[in-house]
Amino acid sequence: MDGLTETKKRSKEIFKGRIVHLFLDEVELPNGKSSTREVVKHPGAVAIIAVNKEGKLLLVRQYRYPLDQVIYEIPAGKLEPNEDPDDSAMRELEEETGYRCEKMEKVASFYSSPGFSDELLHVYFTDTLIEGKQHLDPDEFLELSAATVAGAEKMVAEHQIYDAKSVYAVQFLKLRTLQTKK
Repeated sequence: MDGLTETKKRSKEIFKGRIVHLFLDEVELPNGKSSTREVVKHPGAVAIIAVNKEGKLLLVRQYRYPLDQVIYEIPAGKLEPNEDPDDSAMRELEEETGYRCEKMEKVASFYSSPGFSDELLHVYFTDTLIEGKQHLDPDEFLELSAATVAGAEKMVAEHQIYDAKSVYAVQFLKLRTLQTKK
């Protein structure tokens, strides 16, 4: 033990849903005392930074119930059981936007909210889009949109783009644009 690690003593499943499972864990702290941790188990997800032929970032506009508002996001979705993130990214891009791509590169993987969830988000980039047809899930309602990097930055400032993965995408494209100009 490195002096920071907590040891799980007990775990109780509180809720098992379609997407997440919630556990209440009792842990032993590094100082020997006990505490509880609420842990959300998540299968993981992918997000795609997709740039069209006009150099615009593809966005989906959708209502997010937990926020009670409509926001713009980059295309994304959860991993299916035993699904490879690379395959999931290709699938989600086509389902949500109707576009397929010739190639896609993995940009990063990061934990979305490590204070309470184990969700690992895999982020991809593509600018080799091929137009196709959307395949939305029956409970999925969204509109496809696109924005320039400057337009997307303005949307972040105006809280139209308001989630971490999409803000990350805008910053990624801004840095990529700056590096390309050098």
